[in-house]
Amino acid sequence: MRIKRSLAAPAAVVLAALATGGWLLQQSGSQDKNVYVQARLFDEVLHEVTDHFVEAKQPAQLYRMAIDGMLQEMGDPHTVFMDAKEYENLRVQTQGEYGGLGIQILKTNGVITVVAPLPGTPAEKAGVQAGDQIVEVNGESTKGWSEDQAVAKLRGPKGSVVDVKMQRSGVPAPIPFRITREEIHVRSVPAAYMLSNHVGYVDLSVFSEGSTDEMRQALDSLRAAGMKGVVLDLRYNPGGLLDQGVGVAELFLKRGQAVSETRSRVAGQSSSYRAEANDRYPGMPIVVLVNPYTASASEILAGALQDHDRALVLGQTSYGKGSVQTLYPLQGGNWLKMTTARWFTPSGRSIQKPYGIGRDTIQAADGRRFAPNDSADAQDGEGPDSSAAASTKAGKPVYQTDSGRKVYGGGGIVPDVFVSPDTLSTAERTFIQSLQQYGSRYFDTRFQYAVDYAREHPALPRDFTVTPDMLGAFYGVLQQRGVKVSRPAFDAGAGWVARDLALWIARDKWGEQARFQRINAEDSAVKTAVDLLQRSPTPQALMGNGERFAAAHPAPRDTRTAANDDDRN
Repeated sequence: MRIKRSLAAPAAVVLAALATGGWLLQQSGSQDKNVYVQARLFDEVLHEVTDHFVEAKQPAQLYRMAIDGMLQEMGDPHTVFMDAKEYENLRVQTQGEYGGLGIQILKTNGVITVVAPLPGTPAEKAGVQAGDQIVEVNGESTKGWSEDQAVAKLRGPKGSVVDVKMQRSGVPAPIPFRITREEIHVRSVPAAYMLSNHVGYVDLSVFSEGSTDEMRQALDSLRAAGMKGVVLDLRYNPGGLLDQGVGVAELFLKRGQAVSETRSRVAGQSSSYRAEANDRYPGMPIVVLVNPYTASASEILAGALQDHDRALVLGQTSYGKGSVQTLYPLQGGNWLKMTTARWFTPSGRSIQKPYGIGRDTIQAADGRRFAPNDSADAQDGEGPDSSAAASTKAGKPVYQTDSGRKVYGGGGIVPDVFVSPDTLSTAERTFIQSLQQYGSRYFDTRFQYAVDYAREHPALPRDFTVTPDMLGAFYGVLQQRGVKVSRPAFDAGAGWVARDLALWIARDKWGEQARFQRINAEDSAVKTAVDLLQRSPTPQALMGNGERFAAAHPAPRDTRTAANDDDRN
């Protein structure tokens, strides 16, 4: 891949400012523009606070507060000051293997929020869900924390325990979790299999070291099995390593085609990314699945394939994380992580959604994709937006793909075909909410029950069903473990419980891919993608069929927000 990078040296910039600043400051006739006067004013305030404030404050503490306050006022949650310890935690985070809970987080609406628990990790096993807000870690409030501070607190020695409280949409009180840290091995492709005779499925969960190789191996294997079209699932993919995002895009693009570009206001800090290899799967139709938790590098991939008419994008509008952070070394081992540019798709669309826009959604703990039945549960704030208005196109700037198809800007990747997420029944939602008071106890019990059942039934067929007897036995185990839900409430939510048990028994019996197969068998987005691919022998036919499907199934319009589309996007 061709990656052009040019970063100005921060030290050189500072030295230049110092060398010329004296003359410039003397020429300023306006006090509020005179940096020297403002610096003196700040120093005076600091000394008065140090000497006279009712509670003793050390100058070093006040300077750190001033730095944090200044960066917070910039309105960018990704621009933060890091001390040496916080930087080391960030460095460890990018290595691909680490000790922790197995969650991807972002600061949304001022709150540390779970983007997605990674498959097979302690967080997923404990029942942590996408959209959960981390409000407390080991008894300490997370209010005011940066993402890097949260990472530092959540990490720890392998085998150690961390107590976390999560605020979940629709649940009145924070939910307590006690989770044992493990060494996390980030696997990029947890599932790759044939959905039908000629349609393959690949789930790309994160971009980590080796993602491109994993994707290539998975696709080559499916093609050898007869795959003629593929569903590429980027839902709940929070991003990761940029070079791997570009590398995966190269598998489907022609040599020289643009993948993405960054634009900075600083000369020499813009970058362009182009494919250096030719399309490995020419002529193969692709449907890319996205949702409000598709973020960062996964949005770069989806946007590039959409702009070049290489893939049909299906689902709901993606997260809208399209900013670039640069690390600047500071004295004393400190670092500044600062947003310095924004990502743009090949057609010129900004991926970044304006801060302050977004809504939370709910994902059932069994891994299936659900949205709230009652949109009143949605909360305003920067972050994922699962509302219908986010996926409609009214009021959004229009761009064109290579063939002249219309695509839409305004932040995130707007799908070509909108498919509403699956929803829970009222009874199922009521039951799930009744479990929240028990924190991770239900999910710990479910996990162990699934392990024991899979071990005790060596001849279990892959198409097994969860019987009433199994449900009754599981209810008894829940009662023994202190999950005192009533039998009527349990029976009302039995449909969800049965699906939940089936997924985890399948996973423990045959592996993660078996769980995906069960999930996707009921998934409306996957079903729609398969139907479109089966009727589309070429990418061009797929685009045409997608346009006709979208015309016949327009995204439902959210009348509460429709009048504000221009402002919201």
